[in-house]
Amino acid sequence: MSTISVRLDDQDTRLIKEYAKAKNITISTLVRDAVLDRIEDEIDLQLYHDSMAAHRKKSEAISFDDMMKKLDLE
Repeated sequence: MSTISVRLDDQDTRLIKEYAKAKNITISTLVRDAVLDRIEDEIDLQLYHDSMAAHRKKSEAISFDDMMKKLDLE
């Protein structure tokens, strides 16, 4: 297991400690989860943008009404 140090001012340190205490989790868990969530969110957003770009290049989208007709569900 590795250790990463982060420099924080006193106000940020106090806020993080109080939040972790209120949520009954360790500071390590709070920071680790926050960082990993941020990374995952950015990866998901990039995948979304990549998918939308690919979709715009070759869209096979049809309207809801056309899909209902195609599936004979009118």
